[in-house]
Amino acid sequence: LRAMVDHLSDEQLPKLRRGGHDSRKIHAAYQRATELKDAPTCILAKTIKGWTLGEKFEARNPTHQIKKMTEEELRKFRNRLELPIPDDELKDPPYYHPGPNSPEVKYMLERRKALGGSLPRRAVTSVSMSTPDRPLYEEFYGGTGSGPQVSSTMAFVRLLRKLLKNDEFGKHIVPIIPDEARTFGMESLFREFKIYAALGQKYEPADHSMLLSYTESRQGQILEEGITEAGSMASFSAAGTSYSGVGLPMVPFFIFYSMFGFQRVGDLIWAAADARARGFLLGATAGRTTLNGEGLQHQDGHSLLHASTEPSCVVYDPAFAYEIAIIVEEGLRRMWRVGEDLIYYLTLYNENYEMPPMPDGVGEGVLKGLYRFRGSLDKKAAQVRLFGSGSILQQAITAQERLSKLGIASEVWSATSYVELRREALDCERWNRIHFREKPRVPYVTRILQDPALPVVAVSDYVKTVPDLIGRWVPADYYTLGTDGFGRSDTREALRRHFEIDADHIALAALVSLLRAGRMKGDKVATAVAELGLELDALDEVIA
Repeated sequence: LRAMVDHLSDEQLPKLRRGGHDSRKIHAAYQRATELKDAPTCILAKTIKGWTLGEKFEARNPTHQIKKMTEEELRKFRNRLELPIPDDELKDPPYYHPGPNSPEVKYMLERRKALGGSLPRRAVTSVSMSTPDRPLYEEFYGGTGSGPQVSSTMAFVRLLRKLLKNDEFGKHIVPIIPDEARTFGMESLFREFKIYAALGQKYEPADHSMLLSYTESRQGQILEEGITEAGSMASFSAAGTSYSGVGLPMVPFFIFYSMFGFQRVGDLIWAAADARARGFLLGATAGRTTLNGEGLQHQDGHSLLHASTEPSCVVYDPAFAYEIAIIVEEGLRRMWRVGEDLIYYLTLYNENYEMPPMPDGVGEGVLKGLYRFRGSLDKKAAQVRLFGSGSILQQAITAQERLSKLGIASEVWSATSYVELRREALDCERWNRIHFREKPRVPYVTRILQDPALPVVAVSDYVKTVPDLIGRWVPADYYTLGTDGFGRSDTREALRRHFEIDADHIALAALVSLLRAGRMKGDKVATAVAELGLELDALDEVIA
């Protein structure tokens, strides 16, 4: 050690700095890094937290809590950095700049120019891309009819396949799956589009004799990541920002268990949004009761709330194939034709049911978040409205039929996005506050429900807070049903009865709403409850 410092004088020894603070060593390290080819470089810089700030700051844990220096500390700091600031100015410390023509500034600008320019810098490449036209989506407008029942996940996979097969657009799509491809019914894509593997397929998969076998290729398009949502989000971020980073637009579709998306990698989703990534997040096996039998770890009842906190995330909870088609088409238009920096989040369910044909004129309502799906069944004026979303809309439809048998006319509305309804309502509130002299704007949800203003029962496979998001803008009595509490391993029927979101409980809530509004007598409600076979002494599902 002595030999290493023999050339230094006694005056120079105390001035030695740790390597991370030695400008010559830092320069030498970065120079070596730029000269080394075909391999990464790691620079380990040993530094002291709070360096040059004085003995009360340097290498001390409370550094982050110290907001100001005393006058004496400022004087030492000034002397150490040799700043030409007189003592009488230290009581109100000035910002010091040596001037644009000083040797220090000239040197820094020269070096920065040599290193490629100022940082941070966002070089935005204006990239637009034509997206598939309406005919590609029309298959999903007709419903399944007499064909087999399908889940919303199956409908999405069918749509994704059609997008991948599009001659111009398909090559820009990056399907990303963290391990659950077969769970989502995506094995049909393996042979056709193949799973990317840098070295190709080096083994014979266990299912090689099957038609839909696990097929890897160096030219594969699907990213099958293994059980790593974090790694998948890295791929999503890379693909979602490629339009800006390298000028090549890519469209990531990252599909995952909805419970393991925002809850598990929410920080990475936020980082992707902060980097202005674009793409689709698909929360499959969604819903606390729809994914039955897997217990509290897997059953998602709150990802919609997580997604609602991310400013650039457009959030939907669709029920039908045509809703998914409308939303995906609009997302592609906004992100790649208009150029908006957005991330779309859609929930997808694994419950099979008949996909109905698209009613006339519902496109705007699907995108805004709410529309009337079906009017009164018996031509009588409706007395109550039933909101449903995702697969639980089927329960609202069944509840309408049960209410009809009890002599109560009702409407069924599809709530594709409570989050987007709330955002639009808040935007109206802000506009009205700022433009207080002008005629107030009326939120969409208020406008479409106020004539006539009927009681509303909103049911969701998510926590009640989700439908509660729009409560203050609903111009009528508003009752919400949801899945607050932990999941359970049981059948869908048992789970929905437990969480009180099945058709019978929806009908009960509708009857009680009419009772509270003075439009029905208690005896009639009691008779109806008996007919429905409800047990009203069950424990609250939150604590059960």
